[in-house]
Amino acid sequence: MKIECIKDRIMEAVGRAEKVSGRNPTLPILSGLYLEAKKNELIIRATNLDLGLSTSLSVKVIEEGSVVVPAQILNQFLNSLSKEKTIKINLKGQTLHVATDKTETSIKTLNTEDFPIIPEIKDEESFSLPARDLVLGLKSVLYAAAVGSMKPELSSIYLGYEDDHLIFAATDSFRLAEKKIRTKKTPNFKYVLIPQKNAGEIVRIFDSVDEDISLTIEENQIAFRGGEIYLTSRIIDGVFPDYKQIIPKEATSKVIVLKQDLVSSLKTALIFSDSLNQLHLTISPSEKLFEIESKNNTVGENVYAVEAIIEGDDLTINVNHRYLTDCFQSIPSDTVNLSFSGQTRPIVVTGLEDKTFMYLTMPMNKS
Repeated sequence: MKIECIKDRIMEAVGRAEKVSGRNPTLPILSGLYLEAKKNELIIRATNLDLGLSTSLSVKVIEEGSVVVPAQILNQFLNSLSKEKTIKINLKGQTLHVATDKTETSIKTLNTEDFPIIPEIKDEESFSLPARDLVLGLKSVLYAAAVGSMKPELSSIYLGYEDDHLIFAATDSFRLAEKKIRTKKTPNFKYVLIPQKNAGEIVRIFDSVDEDISLTIEENQIAFRGGEIYLTSRIIDGVFPDYKQIIPKEATSKVIVLKQDLVSSLKTALIFSDSLNQLHLTISPSEKLFEIESKNNTVGENVYAVEAIIEGDDLTINVNHRYLTDCFQSIPSDTVNLSFSGQTRPIVVTGLEDKTFMYLTMPMNKS
């Protein structure tokens, strides 16, 4: 294998693939990138067995061939180069030589025969959507999924379809996030569950893509195709919780507040919150009062009165600081609406102008 290529292009492709490569001591081959030079392109593959990626770029192929090289070493070397524009790559025996006008390095390679096959899903029945919609939908709910849960469905992102909208949802049983994105096309699947960890990588990989992404599902895999990127992910065989049942039908108290005012008050409250991140909310429409109180026996306490429009019944309720704060990154509106239905019912958070996002968090028990 012998090629010449533009440094910035291969650096971008290797950096993208390195994120997918595995860190498995028992399977060192997963820490490698499979490079294949043929015709006028270089194909780069990476997998951790849960997620697989293939990306390509145009290069000058002097001699065709393939090699597996440690992903982290190659990525770090390419990122250490500054002013170089062109890179020459030449495989000699079991060593890959990478050179520029100013530097030359040799990297020990791995056995190409040990590299796993990345599933190739046929693109016969696919559904496409703009990459920005896919990324937005996943980003809006990703943080609400459980990390390392014994229940796989709670460590996943739900992607479904309802009433001309794609539905992205995630829950760890203590809070839930739902994002709706309108689409003119009807997907050829009812719903899929994408592992939370994989969804995070999908966001990172397609975040800079500005075109349509096609989705294809086959057995236990979902494939994403966009531009020069092909990505496959395992999907979870499970049933996502029927969260519609826990959404309160009516609110007994409502608070309408500027998002930035609420975020600022929560930052102050965090300084004095306890080990459980507990906040005490007081809502009093009769006194036109919305207060956030935090208390830590070793630090002190804080009471913050937030300017807001308040309606309904008086209420005091405890909530987890982090669970309340996390959702504001997904709300584009300047004003948010907090809906309460009693001390034991979920708190519902939405944007005042944008109804495409909904967030629920369960209250904490009094202590």
